Amino acid sequence: MATMTRAYALSLLSSPSVLRARHATSSPFPGAYTPLHLRRSFRIQIPRPGSLRVRAARTESTSVSLGFRAPYFELPEPLTGKTVKLDDFEGSPALLVMFICNHCPFVKHLKKEITKLATFYMKKGLAVVAISSNSIITHPQDGPELMAEEAKSFGYPFPYLFDESQEVARAFGAVCTPEFFLFKKDGRRPFELVYHGQFDDSRPSNNLPVTGRDLSRAIDCVLSGQKLPMDQKPSVGCSIKWHPS
Repeated sequence: MATMTRAYALSLLSSPSVLRARHATSSPFPGAYTPLHLRRSFRIQIPRPGSLRVRAARTESTSVSLGFRAPYFELPEPLTGKTVKLDDFEGSPALLVMFICNHCPFVKHLKKEITKLATFYMKKGLAVVAISSNSIITHPQDGPELMAEEAKSFGYPFPYLFDESQEVARAFGAVCTPEFFLFKKDGRRPFELVYHGQFDDSRPSNNLPVTGRDLSRAIDCVLSGQKLPMDQKPSVGCSIKWHPS
């Protein structure tokens, strides 16, 4: 397990997000002119680099019991026009189901590293699928045509599926993007949930490098047949955009 984790970590050493974190600066922006008649009323505060915060509703993944069986799904893949279903992954020892979308800043922050992690572990036998369940009534930027463009642009090695009815998200108990469900399979037994936690500690505004540490450790345990730690930090992201009632 340690060898696989180190191998994945080495593949991230040259990641732009890691390099940016190493060379971050804290020098202030130039000051701004304040009209005389306003100087006693308030002060204009100029933000420092790295101090800007993402204005997005933060939602944590809610508790789902480990051992939970993967709900059945059968969804279209906008990029190829194919239909992908749970049964397609029957021969895999483990399955990672990710709820993501196009627009969420928390997903955008991880997209490149999610692609790297998936590519690395799919070669080890992991099956991976991503699902977007956001309402296109309220968020048309998450619609199927733009999903296809996104999958092509980022070179997703996994199918990126559209859950238009949102029934699959509800069946999984998904509430945010990104949200990760890692299942393992023993023989003919159904896929059972073993990890429902975060990608790593990095967030869009905390300047921590994206490493995929938490999720990669969980995958290593599953693929090597070891037990996973019970303390799993919840994923944090944007709330799933449910259809208006």
